[in-house]
Amino acid sequence: MSHCDQIFGKEVDSSPTPTTNSSSKNRDNGDVMINARAVCRVCKCLYREPKIMQCLHTFCADCVRQLEPFSVFSGVQSGPSGKAVPLEGEPPSSAVTVLCPECDSEVDIPLSGVDGLTTDHLALDEVFLETLRSKNSVVCDLCSDGDAEKRCEVCSVNLCEFCIQAHRRQKRTSSHTVQCLEDLKTQGCLSRPILCSLHPGQELRLFCEPCDLPVCLECAATFHRDHRCLPTRDVIDRHGGRIRDMVTGRLRPRLDQLEESLRKVDLSQEALQTRVDAAVDEVRSFARGYASAVESHCLLLLQRLEELGLQRRSHLHLQRAQLQQALSDTRGGVEFAERLLTCGSDAEILSAKDVTLRRLAVLMETGYNPPPATVCPDDGSSICFLPRESAGEVAGYPMVGVIHDKTLELSRCTIEGEGLQRGREGQRGEFTLVCRDSAGEQMGRGGEAVLVSMVHKEKKDCRVEAAVVDNSDGSYSVSYTPMEPGPYSVWVCVKALHVKGSPFVLNVKRQVRWHRGTFHCCSFCSSGGSKEARCGCTGTMPGGFQGCGHGHKGHPGKPHWSCCGSTVEASECLPQSVITAVGGTGSPRGHLRTVEL
Repeated sequence: MSHCDQIFGKEVDSSPTPTTNSSSKNRDNGDVMINARAVCRVCKCLYREPKIMQCLHTFCADCVRQLEPFSVFSGVQSGPSGKAVPLEGEPPSSAVTVLCPECDSEVDIPLSGVDGLTTDHLALDEVFLETLRSKNSVVCDLCSDGDAEKRCEVCSVNLCEFCIQAHRRQKRTSSHTVQCLEDLKTQGCLSRPILCSLHPGQELRLFCEPCDLPVCLECAATFHRDHRCLPTRDVIDRHGGRIRDMVTGRLRPRLDQLEESLRKVDLSQEALQTRVDAAVDEVRSFARGYASAVESHCLLLLQRLEELGLQRRSHLHLQRAQLQQALSDTRGGVEFAERLLTCGSDAEILSAKDVTLRRLAVLMETGYNPPPATVCPDDGSSICFLPRESAGEVAGYPMVGVIHDKTLELSRCTIEGEGLQRGREGQRGEFTLVCRDSAGEQMGRGGEAVLVSMVHKEKKDCRVEAAVVDNSDGSYSVSYTPMEPGPYSVWVCVKALHVKGSPFVLNVKRQVRWHRGTFHCCSFCSSGGSKEARCGCTGTMPGGFQGCGHGHKGHPGKPHWSCCGSTVEASECLPQSVITAVGGTGSPRGHLRTVEL
């Protein structure tokens, strides 16, 4: 049975125990407070042979032995820094490295094993104090018969009442200070003497400076005879001062900085969590508000649809009633007239002629006679929902989705663009169809069945394919590329009906190119007074006049002009103004202008 089992009769649960706490509560026994510094973090029991790792964490020796090796080094030994170093003059052996269960640091186990680790005597003191508290009594260290009642601070031994009297009668120990164990348990400070492992009963009171080890009197007299051994109280200031200087001079300020940084991080975490929680509340509030606004917008859209349906149904109901009345009146007049003509005699027909004609005339002139295009246009196709259209704001939230109820009016549709009246052979032309409602406003949505047809008026088998692009805003871009010049008949239809201005005529002109021929004097007189002169390559130029009247001299034979190697003879003189524009006054030659092919 373990030491802690002997004390409590069960295993001690000390986890989780903060390092700042001096005691922890046994979960199985809520009224027992256990000192956390006396409990191993691995086995959760009071320390048994506590060993200090290189990371300054303490565990039971058996717990350290059960740790799985992190790595193994052959032929090495533990150096001054605690790390494994090559072993000189010895056969190769192996040392292991384990991970500290507390901080995950790599810790090298000495070649001598776990027993070579430093014993944590402070932990033993805590265990002894915890044992004293739990058992309420300890055995006298001298006689081992009675219960100890007091403790000698100098000798660090627990004494019963009889041994206390004997301790005081001895001259060497008569001046030692003795304290009551109950007072020590209350104060929480109880230490035991550190005894030599080679000489039982001998306390380590000396320090060997060459070996840098605490030794007992017998060790100093035998193994360290030639070494300088001083009392521990004489060297503690120097060696303890090094530790104190490192702690107070460097580590304590660093500890303060780390604590301050940790405090700032904790504050930042709290502030971050506060901000995140606030943002979560804002998001949820926004979502609730937005959901409420969307619901309100949805109700408005549904209400709008209901109003539109009611309005359209009322209009159709009225139209139906008018049509039924007109149908009844017309049917009555037709049936009466047909019966009169088929069944009546000549006298009967003539006698009823006047009243019949008047009624039929009234039915023809004043009766309800709507055009076919307006009788059944409202099938609900003009009502649609546009989910991506901006709908303004509801309760401060932007909304999308509108009800579109505009009805297409063919007489209001327009055709716009430069490619509407003229085109050029081999070049792309464009125009735009804008669909509008009865109020002349653009529809604002696409989806209409648009048909564009382009047929050559002189060559019926010559057609041009037109590309129609729906811009989804009520407008449609139409592009075409004619390959033949001449007039074209262009049809633009929506729902198989012509829009306003359709069909229209599109004049496609020949392709324009630069002729590198030569003007000769009076070249435009070649036109014979026509508006244009035609070259042998079918190219045309502006024509001349019946007479130029400028009276210049030096015509080299018949005036003419050439283009692309073909010649057209001239019959009249070139006007002075044209000569100036082409090649200068009196110039016999000039560069050819651009002509239309």
